[in-house]
Amino acid sequence: MKRTSYRKLGLLSALYFVQGLPYGFQTTALAVYLRTQGVSLMVISSIGLLSLPWMGKALWAPLVDRYGSERIGRRKSWILPMQAGMAAACAAAAFVPVPGALTVLLGLVFLMNLFAATQDIAVDGFAVDLLEPHELGWGNTAQVVGYKAGMLTGGGLLVWMSELIGWRGLFLAMSLLSLLVLAVAAVAREPRRSEEGTAGERLSWHDVKERLLAALRLPGTGWMLLFIGTYKLGETMVDVLFKPFLVDMHFTPAQIGQWVGTWGLVASLLGSFAGGWLATRMPLLGALALASFLRVFPLGGEWWLAVHGPTPPGVIAVTVAEHFFGGVLTTALFAFMMSRVDRRIGATHYTLLASVEVMGKAPGGPLAGLLATRAGWSYSDVFLLGTVLSVAFLALLLPLRQRTSHSQSVSPQV
Repeated sequence: MKRTSYRKLGLLSALYFVQGLPYGFQTTALAVYLRTQGVSLMVISSIGLLSLPWMGKALWAPLVDRYGSERIGRRKSWILPMQAGMAAACAAAAFVPVPGALTVLLGLVFLMNLFAATQDIAVDGFAVDLLEPHELGWGNTAQVVGYKAGMLTGGGLLVWMSELIGWRGLFLAMSLLSLLVLAVAAVAREPRRSEEGTAGERLSWHDVKERLLAALRLPGTGWMLLFIGTYKLGETMVDVLFKPFLVDMHFTPAQIGQWVGTWGLVASLLGSFAGGWLATRMPLLGALALASFLRVFPLGGEWWLAVHGPTPPGVIAVTVAEHFFGGVLTTALFAFMMSRVDRRIGATHYTLLASVEVMGKAPGGPLAGLLATRAGWSYSDVFLLGTVLSVAFLALLLPLRQRTSHSQSVSPQV
């Protein structure tokens, strides 16, 4: 890999890293904290609503694609202020008394997600502009690894350190890390692409709409959107209740934070590297098929633990395996998504696909909570359903493969 490629990957990793900080806190630390305070499973399974900006970001993605200062940089015009806003929200959260003002804290976490999701639109467009086709595998490794490293930091390492630095120190550390990456982004040079002889030309609103509609009309797009929207639905149903399950089985928050928030995310990072390697060594759909198949086994392992009783070695084994193969799958999927993007509307098109990915798995959490609280399902019942749905998802690979092959033969933008 050339030195310039290392610079690209390092910059992308840093930008995605800070976007993972608030989400890591929300999905790992916040869920464990709420359960230890006796909050119901229904509430815990619904805190994913704090991620609504990630689901709806496609609505304002055309604004990010259309507007921006040429002097500052088309993408940096959005990245820099969003990064500053996220640093400010983290700093403000440091001074919220957690037990007495939970609503305020949740509001600030929502605000962090809003800033991070809007920045993500610009960073995705930046990545589309920056990466050459042969760099997509490692480029999406940088994307996923950077984001998950942020999750590991916000949901694992800083929580683990909170005994020393406290909750205030946790949020101030997140704010400081955001400011450091802001400084890196401020001095980074933004690429200028010459696409179809229109270097630096701004597309009109009409052109953005027409190119997006043309991309959505390509053969196989419906199967692709269904594939992207369902690939983690079953996994989400299992994941959202697995941490409360461990709390109810009398494991301590420190154990859960270490096994799931730290070791699990380290395994996920390693899986993301493996996914990037696979994406450069075999067809992207082949990598997706392999990762999807292997991902089923640890999900079944979590069902087995719920039926027969969890032990520390068993919890560690299934956690590490699920996060590893989940990392492989996510990286391969994101590389596949980026390979299907029209680069002229890179931020809008990729953000639309990413929003489908987020919206597709979002119902998994509330559905699992409803089944466990209203329908009286046991943890093992919900885990089994999630595993079965993940197996059923594999059936989409065949029509997607057939349609994608035809689409590639007729589309010059792939």
